[in-house]
Amino acid sequence: MDISVDLVESKKTQVPFEYYDLPVCPGGEVERAQRVHRNIGAKLQGYSYKPSPYPIKVLESTSCTPLCLVKISKRKLVWLRSLVERQYRIHMSLDSLPLLMRSYEYKYAARGFPIGFKGQDDEFFLYNHLRFTIGYNKQPNDSIHITSFEVHPVSIRHGVDGDAVKFDTQIETCNTQSTNNVVNDPSNYLPLVLTNSEVLEVVYSYEVFWLEQDLEWSDRWDVYLVGSPDDEIHYFAIVNSLMVVVFLTCAVSVIMIRTLKKDIATYNDISMQDDDLEETGWKLVHGDVFRPPKTGAMLLSICVGTGSQIGVAITITLLSALLGALNPMNKGETLTSILILYVLSGSVAGYISSRIYKLCDGKAWKRATLLTATGFPGLLVGMFLCLDLFLTFAGAATAVSVWTIISLFLLWVCVSTPLVFVGSYFGYKADKIESPTKTNQIARFIPEGPWYTQSPRSWIVSGLLPFGSVSIEILFIMAAVWLHQIFYAIGFLLFVVLILALTCAEVAIVMNYLKLASEDHEWWWSSFMNCAFTGAYLLLYSIWFLSSKLSLVGFLPVLVYLTYMTMMSITLGLFCGAIGFLSCLVFNKTIYSAVKVD
Repeated sequence: MDISVDLVESKKTQVPFEYYDLPVCPGGEVERAQRVHRNIGAKLQGYSYKPSPYPIKVLESTSCTPLCLVKISKRKLVWLRSLVERQYRIHMSLDSLPLLMRSYEYKYAARGFPIGFKGQDDEFFLYNHLRFTIGYNKQPNDSIHITSFEVHPVSIRHGVDGDAVKFDTQIETCNTQSTNNVVNDPSNYLPLVLTNSEVLEVVYSYEVFWLEQDLEWSDRWDVYLVGSPDDEIHYFAIVNSLMVVVFLTCAVSVIMIRTLKKDIATYNDISMQDDDLEETGWKLVHGDVFRPPKTGAMLLSICVGTGSQIGVAITITLLSALLGALNPMNKGETLTSILILYVLSGSVAGYISSRIYKLCDGKAWKRATLLTATGFPGLLVGMFLCLDLFLTFAGAATAVSVWTIISLFLLWVCVSTPLVFVGSYFGYKADKIESPTKTNQIARFIPEGPWYTQSPRSWIVSGLLPFGSVSIEILFIMAAVWLHQIFYAIGFLLFVVLILALTCAEVAIVMNYLKLASEDHEWWWSSFMNCAFTGAYLLLYSIWFLSSKLSLVGFLPVLVYLTYMTMMSITLGLFCGAIGFLSCLVFNKTIYSAVKVD
């Protein structure tokens, strides 16, 4: 059986490296049929599963066995010491099960194992011996199921003879059949220091023990979820979100059922006096409410179209994971699915963007369509390429190759852009969205309204509620992304996304009504920005998370974190803003269609 090696990464830095970048034993040759072809998502995240140098045979325990002798140069030694200081861990897997470092005495479990450790006198030591314990259970058909994959790392100076290390298959510290002969002995730790030579000679060794267990194969992942949020916390997050939704639903119900119904009945009653018509102001702006925005009509249509595309891609991805068509444990596959579904949803962006732009009486439809296809992807790709330059200079595993960039470019140009143009074609071909009222030639004067209807104060107030409804779930997601925890509650996540969409719609409608009631008819951009400001709260939240939960060391890890969180914040803002604008558009059409205007 092949043990696969994965990334070498740390919570203190978001700059992972490949396993074979370390001074370790070389892996065996991989035949073409055995090569694992990485998808785009795996390449972007740096995942590259390769066979380890440790040979494993089924149900065949192996006592202490020398593997190879590696000569570590002074330059590699300094780099290795820095990795140990920054608490880098080596990750491996067997039968798709991540390697676990576990202590039954202290009830401790963590994925991977550290490269080494730092002593009390600021000395650095290297783990060069691995004791693998593979749990299994037998099946009636004489097959076995792998139920656990654990490791106990040991730092030991093998075969010390003066100042030289003699490598042999029977070195003195690894020549007995005892199963517990190699232990962590402080008097025989392997220090990461140079003595009288220019290189440090290190002998790597390993042991393998097969342990029969009663653990069922279906329960083998339970130990990896220790420390992850349990279902009770998820239920609490759902209840918290539902309370916000219920509050907003009551507010919308009061507006729609009581206030609006009364206002519409009053205005439509021809027996009412003119003085009574001044009680509320939302009808007074009926001749201006569908007047296109003064500035940024094209940008608004692009943002709404892009946000709709993001929403469709994320929703389909979560549904696929919930139905079992997608494995959320495979991060590379998940990211690939998101990218492909986003690209295939390009027609949604083109169609909605064109309909909104046509409603705004826009004429430059070619430019609007082209910017819809290139605006948001171009922004993210530009940020990613700038970051990739830094990662390439640092030699990080997440630095993508030129071929991956070309693949993304071709996917963007050859698939996404044509689909956006197809959607725009049908959008411009469709009839213009009809306005229920006639627009006046001269815009009505806008009086100064309450503080909560004025931008950007309304953005701050409105964006807080949608973010508050999903803040607990966001904490789980960020812990999974940046603290290497496992997020598995896809059903909860889909439900929270639906709650977020409903919250954005209701917040936008309430703030839109208050704005119209204060005789302010410029609702276009405010309806978008009121909900889009949720992305700004995510960015502020990520800064708090950086200062309180993470212990990043160096400029590049902070740059990586802030760059990706900025991308996520922009994405969330576009998604929420699109929901807010479309909800207000439907709301305004509904209420003004019910009013009789002379």
